[in-house]
Amino acid sequence: MTEQNIDLVKVFSQVSRNLSKNQQTLNEADSINHDHGDHMVETFQTITRAMKAKKGAEPSVMLNNAAKSLSQNANNGSAALYSQGLQKAAQQFQGQNVDTKSAMSLLQTLLSGGQSAPAPSSQQSSGMGDLLGSLLGGGQTTSQQAPQQSSGMGDLLGSLLGGGQSSQQQTGSGGGFSDGIDIGDLVTAGMAFFQSKKQGKTNMNSLIDAFVAASGMGSSPHRQQSTQLVTSTFMNALGKMNK
Repeated sequence: MTEQNIDLVKVFSQVSRNLSKNQQTLNEADSINHDHGDHMVETFQTITRAMKAKKGAEPSVMLNNAAKSLSQNANNGSAALYSQGLQKAAQQFQGQNVDTKSAMSLLQTLLSGGQSAPAPSSQQSSGMGDLLGSLLGGGQTTSQQAPQQSSGMGDLLGSLLGGGQSSQQQTGSGGGFSDGIDIGDLVTAGMAFFQSKKQGKTNMNSLIDAFVAASGMGSSPHRQQSTQLVTSTFMNALGKMNK
């Protein structure tokens, strides 16, 4: 099955618009400076403008331009973190397209704040992509490749959603997974997923909670709230493109 390349401008524009709608709520959630919503809106408006300026170029070029634009105007912590995530994503997708499967790896990297994230591969099944396809496509996975080819966090969450049957993952030196995801992130994501399911949340909402828990965006309430908004809007945009 051929995966559809995604329109990065459209996805990030939707995220920017949703943050604008929730700007005041995010400001109110920021009990310290009361301006987190302002910063998030400014951050994603900058990202969107930079991507529009390079529309039609390779994804790595668009991502790199967005990272540079943010770094030049990064006067707050949120902009700095997303700039680092975008720069990492630009390196990760060098010479590659972003399709409806590898977009989940892009989201993971974007939220990492520059921490390690798995590199996409056209030859291997992206576990997170398969999981998203299953959730958004009415239970049909986007790939029929062998489970041992699935990648770290996606493989773990996929196994959680699929009845607890987990495939074995090889570890490299230092106890990390071979695709670069730290085992601590997997544990954090898995715990967040289970907790959300215990609270009666849907698979998609539980997956969003897992992304937020394993992100590098910080644990303060207002940062968790904005990360959740970014994650849910990004996934919803992908879901529309995947139909």
